[in-house]
Amino acid sequence: MPTPHRPATAARAAVFAPLAGGGRAELVAQRLTDAIELGLLSHGEKLPSEADMARQFGVATVTAREALEALRSRGLVETRRGRDGGSFVTSGAQARSGIAARVEALSRVEIRDMAAYYSAIATMAAELAADRATADDVAHLRELVTATDIESDASSRRGEAAFRLEIAALSQSARLVAEELRLQAEFAPLLWLSLKEQPHRDLSRESHLAVVAAIEEFDGGLARQLTARHIMHSVEWLLEAKG
Repeated sequence: MPTPHRPATAARAAVFAPLAGGGRAELVAQRLTDAIELGLLSHGEKLPSEADMARQFGVATVTAREALEALRSRGLVETRRGRDGGSFVTSGAQARSGIAARVEALSRVEIRDMAAYYSAIATMAAELAADRATADDVAHLRELVTATDIESDASSRRGEAAFRLEIAALSQSARLVAEELRLQAEFAPLLWLSLKEQPHRDLSRESHLAVVAAIEEFDGGLARQLTARHIMHSVEWLLEAKG
């Protein structure tokens, strides 16, 4: 059985997963901007060096450098020189407007299409996890859910990311894990916008606990159904917010 992705490493892996089909500086900058907005990269956090970032994203070093320059120009990153220098996250406020602009640019058809694909990946992972998770895995999932501070939208978003990645890891499918990682950056930041509202954070916890219970009972069909319902609820909120 593959080693499960734990919350901190799983969420970070999602941020720095290789870009599909290579990458441009704009795509790298967008990935990092989304991660800052979601709280996956927090204020004051040091980013990898340009060389390390380029290797993780699968892009040229100059591409990573251009992406960091774009983030600096937006006030999202600052670069310090010297022995303890590097590039550090400075804010998430500007990133929120960028996420909103992306939602506005997408049509309702595009949003539903992206959601359908994301749901297909997440629900299959949940069904397989119910068949393959151990008692220790279930205990860890429940601990992960209850440890999330649902009074905080940033914590709720991090918790959502970690939960989905854990479920994918428990499916024991390397392909599902890789696709969940990719979709974490491509679509999930839009899907999780509903978590800025307390009722949706409460609903997210209830849904996650219900999925954990279904996995504990080896009920893959129910785990799949509950996952699909939660994602659809978030999609409907997103479409309504788009107007």
